[in-house]
Amino acid sequence: MGRDAKRALFEQFARIGKALSSPTRVELIDLLAQGERPVDSLARATGAHVTTVSAHLQALRQARLVSTRREGTRIFYRLAGADVAGLYLQVQRLAEHHLPDLPAARAAFLGPEDVEEIDRDELWRRAEQGTVTVIDVRPSEEYAGGHLPGAISIPLDELAGRLAELPTGSDVVAYCRGPYCVLSYAAVRLLRDHGRPARRLADGVLEWRAAELPVEGADVA
Repeated sequence: MGRDAKRALFEQFARIGKALSSPTRVELIDLLAQGERPVDSLARATGAHVTTVSAHLQALRQARLVSTRREGTRIFYRLAGADVAGLYLQVQRLAEHHLPDLPAARAAFLGPEDVEEIDRDELWRRAEQGTVTVIDVRPSEEYAGGHLPGAISIPLDELAGRLAELPTGSDVVAYCRGPYCVLSYAAVRLLRDHGRPARRLADGVLEWRAAELPVEGADVA
C-alpha cells in the first residue's frame, strides 16, 4: 500500500496513453474503426512498410486496444471493442477543445471550408424519404466492412468515371471515415466541378455507429 504500488497502478492507465502516443498507431485505430483488416491492407492504406505496421499493431495489441483472428495464413486485426472506438472519438473531441494548433492542421490536410455539409439527423430523414442519393467514397473493402443503409459504393478514385450512375433527380451526399477524412471533401469538390450539387456527411461511419443508427455490411459488430 505504498508509493510503489500506487505507481504500478497508474502505470496500467498509462499503457493506454503510450499505445496512442504514435501518429501511425492513431491512424491505424482510425482505419480499424471502419472494420477489420489484415496487415498488408493496413500497410497500403497508411503508406508504411508491413514490418512497421506489424510493430505498431503489436503495441496496440499489448495494450488490448486491438484483437485478432486468423483465416488460413492471414491474421486480421480489429478494434477490441466499441469502447475503443469511443475512446478514439473522445480523443478527437479533447483535441478539438484543447489544442489551438488543430484548426491549422485540419485546414492544411482537408483544404478550405468550401464544402457544404449535412448532419446525421437530416441525412437519415432524407434517406427515409428517398430524396437523396448517398455514396460511400471509401475503398470498397471498408464499404464491405459496414456502410450506411442504402449507400452506393463508389470509391473516390472511381468517382469521375462513374458519374453517369448517379441519378440526376436527387441530391448527392458523400461520406467517408469521419470528420477528418479527406475523401468526402474531394468527392464533393469533384461533383461540384462537374455541375452536380453535392454535400458531405459532417461525420462518418464511426460516429453513425456511435449514435446507434443502423449499419449494413458483413462486419457490423
